[in-house]
Amino acid sequence: MRPSERTADQLRLVTLETGVNRYAEGSCLATFGHTKVLITASVEDRVPGFMRGRGQGWVTAEYGMLPRATHPRGRREASEGKQSGRTQEIQRLIGRSLRAVVDPAALGDRQISLDCDVIQADGGTRTAAITGAWVALRMATKYLMEEGLITTDPILDQVAAISCGIFKGAPVLDLEYEEDSNAEADANFVLTGKGSIVEVQATGEKRGFSQDEFDGLFSLARKGIGELCILQRQATGG
Repeated sequence: MRPSERTADQLRLVTLETGVNRYAEGSCLATFGHTKVLITASVEDRVPGFMRGRGQGWVTAEYGMLPRATHPRGRREASEGKQSGRTQEIQRLIGRSLRAVVDPAALGDRQISLDCDVIQADGGTRTAAITGAWVALRMATKYLMEEGLITTDPILDQVAAISCGIFKGAPVLDLEYEEDSNAEADANFVLTGKGSIVEVQATGEKRGFSQDEFDGLFSLARKGIGELCILQRQATGG
């Protein structure tokens, strides 16, 4: 039995609320159970130095956890003077995931920055951030098209992410913290709306796991991401 009493293939209650920041060109509050991530998409009329002169845009992401996102208060990384390796790894993952479904030429010489701030963490913060960041990005590109700043839709496909793991010997979908911290193996899957693989992060935490077990996790991930893509479309109006 799972701590939440969910079935093995059941997502937590997921909501993707848009328009939660009046100043950002796109925004989303992604809620996966008790995990809450606020994402804002900011359009900037500049690109990184390595992209200058190419006539192409760029999508990047930053990620952070607020001090009371977890039980003990954590220190702001800015006060430490540097980001942790975990933070850098997650924000690079978010950026890669979004760029996988964006046509940079259609953006022109501009950058869209996705700021992903974890308000409350109960497992799956990176996957919630990716799923919500696509929603915020979609809203920002809609703004650009409505304002006549771009003429071609730069979004090629959806992208969403979900965690799966082996908990008490069985594969389960969408791990909350209690499951994540006690999983025998866990994995994060990033897939496009069409089902293409963007990234898979899989780790044997307490033991190795078999090909059959991995296939079971992958099957759960495909089901879960299919459901998340429906929620994304509903949130953004199609």
